[in-house]
Amino acid sequence: MAEKRAKRRGGEERYRRSRFLMSYWLGPVLVFENYAKQERIAGSTFVSEVLDYCGAGKTLREIEEQFPEQRGALRAGIRQLVKHALLEICGQENQRLERSWAGWSRWNPAAGYFHLSTKDVKFALPSENNGASGLRRIAKLRPLPPPVKKYPDAPAVTLPRIKRESEFSRVLKERRTWREFAAPPVTLEKLAQLLWLSFGVQSWAKIPGVGNLALKTSPSGGAMHPLEAYVAIRNVEGVAAGIYHYEAAEHRLELLRKGLRGGEIGKMLGGQRWAGESAFVVLLTAVFGRTQWKYEHARAYRVVLAEAGHQCQTFCLTATWLGLAPFCTMALADTQIEKTMGIDGVSESVLYAAGAGRRPSGKATAERWRS
Repeated sequence: MAEKRAKRRGGEERYRRSRFLMSYWLGPVLVFENYAKQERIAGSTFVSEVLDYCGAGKTLREIEEQFPEQRGALRAGIRQLVKHALLEICGQENQRLERSWAGWSRWNPAAGYFHLSTKDVKFALPSENNGASGLRRIAKLRPLPPPVKKYPDAPAVTLPRIKRESEFSRVLKERRTWREFAAPPVTLEKLAQLLWLSFGVQSWAKIPGVGNLALKTSPSGGAMHPLEAYVAIRNVEGVAAGIYHYEAAEHRLELLRKGLRGGEIGKMLGGQRWAGESAFVVLLTAVFGRTQWKYEHARAYRVVLAEAGHQCQTFCLTATWLGLAPFCTMALADTQIEKTMGIDGVSESVLYAAGAGRRPSGKATAERWRS
């Protein structure tokens, strides 16, 4: 079929440089990478010349005429460039991929390259029982960096301590990461309060000629609020196990898929098996088009990442206030999660996970190490 289309356009296929390319030196090696398809190969500066010439569609005959001294090697070379997605055949472009990336045009290549090159990392996690011993092994190789910075020779003002505890200060100080959970289910009421206070739309800012902007308990650049919450529920009273979308305006759960096992949650979160014992996990995604609508520079990608941190901390503090055992993690099997939720990983992508369960007896992990 592709050959027939090519013949209708004049009998020869035309090759065009991909729109998603980066090149860089990795030690002595010049690397060319298509970050949208995560393909990369080593090459020479001649590859740069060919790619530069193929900014618009060129036939093999035109490429050979442009580089006559390389004519013998060009045919095989072009096949390799197509195989590794540096060149694409005109008319066979992945339209779905290009639609997904359409909103990123002003952020690329900086944000797009970072976005994809940091996904699907292979996590080497210690077993649940030797976390401290793993840290000790690292400390033998290189000392722990100083946990705080000091200017010992600078004039200093000693600040007064809090004289009276409040519920707010108590919650802040009690917030810890938990990796153990009690067996009884979390009540629906507590889940509802946690979702509402962490992710729910509290009110609207109505701007004439623009529309309504959501206002939530965490800040967002330009009130664009790109984040969405998907809830993987395993052990909540009155709610069947499954994966839900939290509809933040109407404060409701929308069922996307029935059924969920603890082992599946562990695999989603980078092999952390303990996470599968939690009652539920919130998977935070970003719908980048909201932020891209207002902010045209790649720095706005930092804003989206910071907002995920804002909302995750709000979640952890609220869960602590409710007497739950929260945790958060960025150890994510990105592509697996995105396929499960039916999102493309580009226009919408998972960024963060936070979960909770019933608080067990005993102390949180970090509390056990407290001196």
